[in-house]
Amino acid sequence: MAKRTAVIDIGSNSARMVIFEKTSRFAFHLLHETKSRVRISEGAYENGGLLNDAAIDRTFKAVDNFLSIAESYHVRKILCVATSAVRDAPNKKQFLHRLRKEFGLNVKVIDGTKEAYLGGIACANLLAKTEAMTIDIGGGSTECAYIEDGYVKESISLDLGTVRLKELYFDHNDISAAQKHIDKAIDRLPLAQNLHVIGIGGTFRALSQAIMQNNNYPLDKLHGFTFSSEDLFTLGDKILNADKKELKLLGIKKERFDVIKPGTLILMKVLKRIGCRSLTTSGAGVREGVYLHDLLRNSGDRFPEHFNPSVRYLIDRHTLNKKEANQLSRISKELFDLVHALLDIDPHFRRELSIAAKLAHIGESLHFYSYHQHSYYLTQTALEYGFTHQQITLISTLVRFHKRKQPKKSHLETYASLLPDEKTVIALSHILSLANALTVHRPRNIDFTLSFEKDAIVVEALKKPLYLAQEIVKNLDLPKELSVRFA
Repeated sequence: MAKRTAVIDIGSNSARMVIFEKTSRFAFHLLHETKSRVRISEGAYENGGLLNDAAIDRTFKAVDNFLSIAESYHVRKILCVATSAVRDAPNKKQFLHRLRKEFGLNVKVIDGTKEAYLGGIACANLLAKTEAMTIDIGGGSTECAYIEDGYVKESISLDLGTVRLKELYFDHNDISAAQKHIDKAIDRLPLAQNLHVIGIGGTFRALSQAIMQNNNYPLDKLHGFTFSSEDLFTLGDKILNADKKELKLLGIKKERFDVIKPGTLILMKVLKRIGCRSLTTSGAGVREGVYLHDLLRNSGDRFPEHFNPSVRYLIDRHTLNKKEANQLSRISKELFDLVHALLDIDPHFRRELSIAAKLAHIGESLHFYSYHQHSYYLTQTALEYGFTHQQITLISTLVRFHKRKQPKKSHLETYASLLPDEKTVIALSHILSLANALTVHRPRNIDFTLSFEKDAIVVEALKKPLYLAQEIVKNLDLPKELSVRFA
């Protein structure tokens, strides 16, 4: 697969392009993203689905610029898909032929089931694993996929979209007819099953951002944001009855004013139909799904077991010595296994501690003397895929305060809603600080053993005395239960 790949998505409302760069076999990161609100479906739903000339021209201008951007990044592969408005258009062949003729661009028009599947594999691979139904409300259609055991089990496409409903009903103030249209379409979905929902697309992101803003959410990260259906319904009722000024006060951006009400109505009715209680926002969707479908084509559209692309990307790009990072992780896990019962730490936090250890020194790639601050920022912002916000907050907190000091009280208070209890956070921080001290001499191979005897961790050097480690451990603010003895 090409090191840099561009994915262009010609949707009913917007055309978007993302550029991904691989850092190793399965690790990647987002290099560039751009979009244009071409509204290719404008006027189509009242005209038999025909794409009008003005909308086509806007799309071609956007694609032309997209390709220039891709060229500037030396992209070697371009994947282009078109969704609802194009696949429904009687004049789609002429549109696609013109794209090939002018740009040499082969566009794959994907059907609704495939679109739902691509969004589903993006969520299955790039969010914390959970059983859920994905909902992607687009301009012309709504796609749903069922995720179970990390796989997409079923995909469904509904003829429900924000632009479709806007032009057919909302522009004529016929909300009753819009509700009937939605009710008929969602009849294919199961009745109340208390399904967890993962939301994809602009409508869901806009609603999630408003909820985050209104709730003073402490973490500035949309992907992985989880909230209750009660929050959604409370906001949704306000949006459906709001004028433009009130929409702004509710946290809705101006560019979504014309489609936020149709999108909100669709979402609320779907959630009531399936009995949803909790929702998670996905920043990944069809474009990521197209990329992953290509990247993981030989592994069943799934990452290898225990692989995380964000952790691997940070290690690939920012770890100066991978062996040392692995050593710190190994010692952290050994210490955890020795003392987690003594310190009353839930065993499942072992994974977060291990990842924090691997990432603790990535900030050295930016500036040595303040590396722990840079490590914290990189971890909090770039640890994007496959983790809950609670996991990201804990890992980044451990990274930030792994050097001698306990986590600051102000930090613990700011992120209290996302962190485990204070005792657990401090205990984990102590373990990572101790592991960091024990490997301060940067051994080529671990040159000491660890054991637990008579309420103390015993560190036995195999070769040279651990002079630097002993000096640092003396200055660590360890709890009285966590004494260390060097043998």
